[in-house]
Amino acid sequence: MASGYQLPSLTMVVCGLFVAYVLHSAWTLGQLFVPPSCPTPADCIQPLIAQQPPLQLLAFTSLRRQPSQMGDMTLVHRVKKFDYLTDHQSDIHVALPKRVRNNGTYFLHIFLTSPGVDPEDWNALVGGERSMYAFSPLTQYHTPDPTTFNLLGKDEGQKSQASEGEGEGSSRSSRSSDNNKPNNHQHHQHPVTHFQSRVVFNVLTDPVPLPRHELPYDLGRSLRLDTRGRYLPILHVDSLSARLRDLVLVSSDTLAANLTLVYAPVSYGKLRLWLQFEGALKPISELGFSPKDVDEVKGIFSDTNLYFLFITFLIAALHMLFDFLAFKNEISFWRGRRSMAGISPSSVAWRAVSQIIVFLYLLDENTSLLVLVPAGVGGIIELWKVTKAFHIRVVGWRLKVERARTDAESTTQQLDSQGITYLSYLLYPLLVAGAVYSLIYTPHRSWYSWVINTLVNGVYAFGFLFMLPQLFINYKLKSVAHLPWKAFMYKVRAHRVACFRDDVVFIIYLYQRWLYPVDKSRVNEFGETGEDQKQLKDKKKED
Repeated sequence: MASGYQLPSLTMVVCGLFVAYVLHSAWTLGQLFVPPSCPTPADCIQPLIAQQPPLQLLAFTSLRRQPSQMGDMTLVHRVKKFDYLTDHQSDIHVALPKRVRNNGTYFLHIFLTSPGVDPEDWNALVGGERSMYAFSPLTQYHTPDPTTFNLLGKDEGQKSQASEGEGEGSSRSSRSSDNNKPNNHQHHQHPVTHFQSRVVFNVLTDPVPLPRHELPYDLGRSLRLDTRGRYLPILHVDSLSARLRDLVLVSSDTLAANLTLVYAPVSYGKLRLWLQFEGALKPISELGFSPKDVDEVKGIFSDTNLYFLFITFLIAALHMLFDFLAFKNEISFWRGRRSMAGISPSSVAWRAVSQIIVFLYLLDENTSLLVLVPAGVGGIIELWKVTKAFHIRVVGWRLKVERARTDAESTTQQLDSQGITYLSYLLYPLLVAGAVYSLIYTPHRSWYSWVINTLVNGVYAFGFLFMLPQLFINYKLKSVAHLPWKAFMYKVRAHRVACFRDDVVFIIYLYQRWLYPVDKSRVNEFGETGEDQKQLKDKKKED
């Protein structure tokens, strides 16, 4: 049946859904920054913050999440004239009760009240007309990172002491210079109490009137009115800024800890956006993602400027789209390919081996599932490509070569071997030198960790050498028609160290593609030409 209608391709459908998703997400996020309008002034709840009332800040610690009397709390910080319009931070020395040192819980309770309120007056704190309240956990159960040590027994504790001095990550406090040797090396296999050394809180400073009957659902539960019907400044503890890197291990002899209390005023739109993100993190934890996975997501928001965050969101969405298109085109290319003429087998094998090494390295580093899963999928695809490149088929428990190479493939194999021979003179000495240096000067968790780190460093540092044989084959054959150029165009490398060397090879490939244009009249391995394929597509459109 002749018809001018043609079903859209999968690529067009995916691109259309992607554009719709981006536009819908942008519209949804934009709505958070637009305050709802009031039909009449009488229907509005006016903000007390518009009057800029004087306030004082009170911070208490407590063993209880919901204290019921003044004796349950201890005052640790007070600012009588609290400036809620400017950023500032305070360093507080907090004593740790014995119960906290024995894996107990600890909480920080923050009050904003009128300047005349006595910190010892429980009723004024809890029931005062202008009393605002928020709390934050000061302890968290977390499994410390494994201790590292020098495998040769020299300079023990070098990395541990440096980590403690610099204060990097939760593992900074889980390492000790007394237990760096392999025989004394300890590692907590279960979660233990850690102290949250940094707490960030905000006050909504935008004087935004809110409609009485159409309150934003995420702000409605935080509103509190005074006797004149004005809503009090909204006090909010930023849980997105509670990062694993700020955790300090609490042991039985830890009598006190330092707390950094950070304040920053927040706008109406940003507060709503942060509340949305905080709500979205709860399902992630319930789905079985580890605390490290959740912490990685927190870092996207807490460590990024708001405007840069939207740019990052767009780039990440494009990255996801290009990854999908790259996988689709690459699988389509390899699935229908029968001859490996012009394809470097060693480059294909190297990509598979390097992808597996990177996956094992990420696994050894306890990397987030958000990074680990795509790396594992990429490794499986690379292994599948190896079976295509070497004509390998699994028969029972054996691997069987399906057929002998053609003359064109034999020529490619000879050129490939020639290129690898030249590169091996440079690759192996550099790899051995890097392994020896790492063994002598760098602490590791185990011998396995050293092997994986050595291999992945070789992949990142010298991986481009195994890409060069493909360029050598292109040069000898004076052709790039045998390569999956669409997959190359879409693919974006995620590993930072590998980006530069991949880009160099990619630029050379683009130059070769310009130098050796595809001959449409040339017969490929299927006995077809580009002109035949064009005629076939035109015929399908007519049908």
